[in-house]
Amino acid sequence: MARTRRHEQRLLSKDELDLVERARHPGLGQLEEAELGDLVRRLRDTRDRAQGIARRQRREMRGKAAPSGQRPAADNTGSTGKGELLAAALKRANKESARRKAKAARSDLRANARRALDLKRQNAEPYPGWPVDRTANEGMNPVPNEKGAVSGAFDEAGHRPVLERSRKVR
Repeated sequence: MARTRRHEQRLLSKDELDLVERARHPGLGQLEEAELGDLVRRLRDTRDRAQGIARRQRREMRGKAAPSGQRPAADNTGSTGKGELLAAALKRANKESARRKAKAARSDLRANARRALDLKRQNAEPYPGWPVDRTANEGMNPVPNEKGAVSGAFDEAGHRPVLERSRKVR
C-alpha cells in the first residue's frame, strides 16, 4: 500500500528517511556501483533492526518477553510500519542492483560473441587440412560383395528366400 511522505516522515528517523529517499528513482539509477552496494547493506541492516524491535514489542504485548523499558509495549504498529517502508526501499534497491547485473551480463555476452565472430572471420581456412573444393577426384573405391549372389543369377543364395515365398500359398 502506498504511503504519503508525511506518513513516512512520522515513522522514520532523519537518517532512515534519507536512506529511503536515496532508494527512490531517478536518484537510484544515478548512484555508482559502490554507493548502491553500500545503500543496500545499510537498508538491510536498518530493516533487520526495525523488524527485530517490532518482533520484540509483539512478544512484550503477548507477555512472553520481559519489557525492555519501564512498561511493556502496548503497540508495535510504528515499528512494523517502519520495517515495511524499509523493506520496500530495500526491494527497489535490490531490483536496481539485479537490473545492473543483468545489463552487464548481456554486454559481456555481446562482447564475447563479437570476439568469436572476429576470430572466425580472421581464420581464412575453416578446417586446416580439409580440401579447398568439394570434388572427389577419382571417387570412391569399389568394394565387391563376396557373399551376395551374382547379379541376375536365379537360384543363388540371395534369391532363395524370394523364390520360396513365391511358391507357397499366401
